[in-house]
Amino acid sequence: MTLYYAELSSSLQSGGNMEGKEVRFGISGSTLTAVVTSNTATGSNNSAHDSYTSLGGMVLLVNLLLGELVFGGLGTGLYSMVMTAAIAVFLAGLMVGRTPEYLGKKIGPAENKMIMLFALAAPLFVLPLTAIAVSTRAGLSGLTTNTGSHGFTEILFAYSSCFANNGQSFAGLSANTPFYNLTTALAMMAGRFALAIPALAFAACFARQRNTPSSSGTLPTHSFLFGVLLTVCLITMVALSYLPALALGPILERLLFGSQ
Repeated sequence: MTLYYAELSSSLQSGGNMEGKEVRFGISGSTLTAVVTSNTATGSNNSAHDSYTSLGGMVLLVNLLLGELVFGGLGTGLYSMVMTAAIAVFLAGLMVGRTPEYLGKKIGPAENKMIMLFALAAPLFVLPLTAIAVSTRAGLSGLTTNTGSHGFTEILFAYSSCFANNGQSFAGLSANTPFYNLTTALAMMAGRFALAIPALAFAACFARQRNTPSSSGTLPTHSFLFGVLLTVCLITMVALSYLPALALGPILERLLFGSQ
């Protein structure tokens, strides 16, 4: 506590802004906690994420948009990792000209439909809800602290966190209003059922199939090459879905900050 008040007093005397700064854990401890918890459905934090730099906040936002898969789908992200792996297997099958196989099962038209529904669920809910919030008076009224590109990031982060079952927030957004109570609840429901239903249907399609013996045309899913393919596939999917939104939010905020 003595160190805390010493640093606080020193910062205030030098005219520094202490808003959002956590002096007990330091920069490294705060950022490590933020990165880890934004990749798992914990919702915990030890610093104010709304006070991070624009690119620092974008890292946390991208972790949520990735589906909390950085640590292999820990917790609720496990079936997201399985579905993403199925997408990578399907793309690899297209490249080699063979019917894609995963876990001894063939990925056919029915399985592909469930995979696509799963992959499109997040952008089909997060982006429209964000667009409604930034284009209506009820949504903009929650921006009591920040506006512009940072306010856009706050709204996008709120819906992404709700959809990802995470619970973290950029606290500059006053979300305790009827509008946000209803829309964030919709994002939460979509994050559970719009992902679970296609995943369960995908599992049912697999369960009806007989095991297919591995052959020379089967893509090994335990190799380093498949890990690279899975990573590239995941990043490409997120970039195609969310890059315009990220450009309007944290990227634009960073560009504006650099031009000042």
